[in-house]
Amino acid sequence: MQTLKIEATPRADFGKKASRAIRREGQVPCVLYGGGETVSFSVDAKALKPLIYTPNSYIVEFDFDGKKEQAVLREAQFHPIREQILHLDFYRIAEGKPVSIAIPVRLTGNAEGVKVGGKLTLSARKLVVSALVENLPDELVVDVTELGVGKTIFVGDLAFENLKFVTPASTAVCAVRVTRASRGAAAQA
Repeated sequence: MQTLKIEATPRADFGKKASRAIRREGQVPCVLYGGGETVSFSVDAKALKPLIYTPNSYIVEFDFDGKKEQAVLREAQFHPIREQILHLDFYRIAEGKPVSIAIPVRLTGNAEGVKVGGKLTLSARKLVVSALVENLPDELVVDVTELGVGKTIFVGDLAFENLKFVTPASTAVCAVRVTRASRGAAAQA
């Protein structure tokens, strides 16, 4: 899994007034949970763009004046109109403990159902998995070559080494939908 390094500044002032002052300076208030202690800090808003505005998932390494902390993004709050980041919650990564994180799905192969006129649809862009940090992949690659018209791949059908799916097994990942062209091809056959 890819790591993103970000400089962090610890903060002592809390509340609405202090948060607004931090945002006026171009910073985003953040909180780091887990591991027994909670740390409040702020981060430059520009440094967060590669983390927020991407389909990829990252392990974030914060630098608190020389002290390194690894974490994953738990929640992001945005302004309803301006799309400005208001607040971020991170969860600390502990050595030897599994981490839950949403990982993007990538489809490979040419589905059999698409060859006869069906339409391939991706239902779940990300799936939540739990694993040790060293076992986390950058993306989940799903082969759709054997997928026929009207068939669906569910989370329960997937198997990856050293990964446990947190997303329910009944969640559809992708499917080949029936189209008029595929109905016509079936009627001719």
